[in-house]
Amino acid sequence: MGTTELRQRIAELVSAATGGEVTVADLLAGGSMVALGVDSLGLLRLVDAIELEYGVEVDLQAPGRGLDTLDDLVTLVAGARAALTG
Repeated sequence: MGTTELRQRIAELVSAATGGEVTVADLLAGGSMVALGVDSLGLLRLVDAIELEYGVEVDLQAPGRGLDTLDDLVTLVAGARAALTG
């Protein structure tokens, strides 16, 4: 799965985690997920969805790791997947 496909799929997961309140199109346009309307419950749902779908661990408390944008999430997931495959 390339970066474009990964970005699209994660945007879909974010939208689903918010019950559709945040649209895929808005996420793909960029900007802060919080500003778009992703709340703490949506973020927790999203973390669960990413961990289940990609088999990676998402640590929201990791120092120096900002997860405020879609691209932040894509970078995190791509990096974690690369680490798993060595």
